[in-house]
Amino acid sequence: MTNRPHEGYDEEVSAAEAVDTSAVEADIAGLQSHLVDDVALADDVISRVEQLERDLVERTADVQRVQAEYANYRKRVERDRELVRDQAVASALGELLTVLDDIDRADGHGELVGGFRSVADGLQAAVTKLGLQRYGEPGDAFDPAIHEAMTHGFSDQVEQATCVQVFQPGYRHSDRVVRPARVAVAEPGQPD
Repeated sequence: MTNRPHEGYDEEVSAAEAVDTSAVEADIAGLQSHLVDDVALADDVISRVEQLERDLVERTADVQRVQAEYANYRKRVERDRELVRDQAVASALGELLTVLDDIDRADGHGELVGGFRSVADGLQAAVTKLGLQRYGEPGDAFDPAIHEAMTHGFSDQVEQATCVQVFQPGYRHSDRVVRPARVAVAEPGQPD
């Protein structure tokens, strides 16, 4: 028997390698199983994250829609509040027009003196502060939206339909006519 130094060693290494590879293969199989489980878990997590992202986008859109609706609601309420306020002020001012007419007539006759003059001036200042505007003077162009024609005539001295006499002044509040001016209207030309 020739003594080869590595002869028996090769057989032992082969047997050891055979044992070690089966253990490694078992480890690899176990890792693959865990890897498959981890991949499935990762797919579930990714799917859930994607669903949560879709839900977030949907909820964000809902919140934005509700905010826009609320902003529009606030604007509408504010606009309605202003409209109701203007209507209430115009209604109250409309009730005072007969008093203002009586004051104008008394002033025209020279009967507005002393303490009554102070009361009349105070009332006039108060209604002006509330936004009541008086209009209607002889020579104004006739506008049927703000004038009420009480009489109609013709004149060579006018170039368009014109208020030639004011029977009762008109009043407006916030671009709304509270009472139209009652006027006599003359148009250019000669009567038939």
